[in-house]
Amino acid sequence: MDQQLASTLYTASTWVLPVLLAITLHEASHGFVAHLRGDNTAWQLGRVSFNPLKHVDPFGTILLPGLLLFLHAPFLFGYAKPVPVNFRALKNPRRDMVLVAAAGPGINIALAIAAALLVHLVGFLPDGARQWTVLNLENAIVINVVLAVFNMIPLPPLDGGRVAVGLLPDVLARPLARLEGYGMMIVIGLIFILPLIGSQLGQNLNVIGWLLGGPVDSIIDAILRLTGNG
Repeated sequence: MDQQLASTLYTASTWVLPVLLAITLHEASHGFVAHLRGDNTAWQLGRVSFNPLKHVDPFGTILLPGLLLFLHAPFLFGYAKPVPVNFRALKNPRRDMVLVAAAGPGINIALAIAAALLVHLVGFLPDGARQWTVLNLENAIVINVVLAVFNMIPLPPLDGGRVAVGLLPDVLARPLARLEGYGMMIVIGLIFILPLIGSQLGQNLNVIGWLLGGPVDSIIDAILRLTGNG
């Protein structure tokens, strides 16, 4: 096997499980909290499950992250099938919308902490499995923190946008909520199109990188210190 291909496959193998768990448990947590707050939509559809196969989107969960890895992109991005939530069925729609939205980033931070704690057990593994496991755990910390921070950008339909809509006064919440239909196009433009234009102009227009870099580094550092890995 070609050495470069073998290296790419090995790298991919250290990302598959962290990415799959981070993305799918993020979605499952939305449905679980919605169920607790009175909306059974996701529950009835079998989406309140920690089985990743229930949430996998063939393109967003598998092909897109795989393509970015293959192209050695400076970032990893992916998504699962969104969990349907009927906000009007919630006990307190405005407050509970915040709880449902925050559940996704919350579970990602919890997964990052769990991965950091598991690093302490790697020494008990056989030598052959130790490096691969460490890389999986390191990648789990990174991808979960990146997803948590990314999803808290205050732009609907990202979780941070819905949290902002739930917390802001109506005069600000209503115009922000109206962006939901265009939010994903704006996000894709910021992630892919704007940096591409910047590269043609000789300018760094990686806005998402600017927004994520500092918070991601700070949270990872805090997690490592909290779990005794600092």
